[in-house]
Amino acid sequence: MDTSGDIHALPYLLLALNGELVAGIQAGTAARGFDDIRPVHGYAFVRMSGNGATVSALAEYLGFTKQAASQLVEELIGKGYVERLPHPRDARARLIVLTERGRACTRAADAAAAETVRPWIDALGQDRFHALVADLARLDPRGPIRPGW
Repeated sequence: MDTSGDIHALPYLLLALNGELVAGIQAGTAARGFDDIRPVHGYAFVRMSGNGATVSALAEYLGFTKQAASQLVEELIGKGYVERLPHPRDARARLIVLTERGRACTRAADAAAAETVRPWIDALGQDRFHALVADLARLDPRGPIRPGW
């Protein structure tokens, strides 16, 4: 069985769906009142959700320099999405955590992601969609989930 067409199609399809997802999340969060963020902020929110992150950890996660990550954090502090707290285990470090506004934006992004994916579920059907998700998860993706821009 010749799979060469599928091998060439898969990267395009995955990247196109990623672009559609990012655009849908961006539009959906803006429609919910969070029109002052960019996709890169969402990637940062993912890393900071839960227990927060240091600027160094955020820089590594995003593939940024520490200086660029610091600038991003300053921007997000200025917009009220994150705040700095003392690090519980390192007196030299500061923990960057989401504020209530940051958590609300994350909830809006989750809702926008669900809206964006809904047509995919409708097109494939529930069973095929769940099978696709299970198949992709079986590939054990380990690549970075961060902006490429």
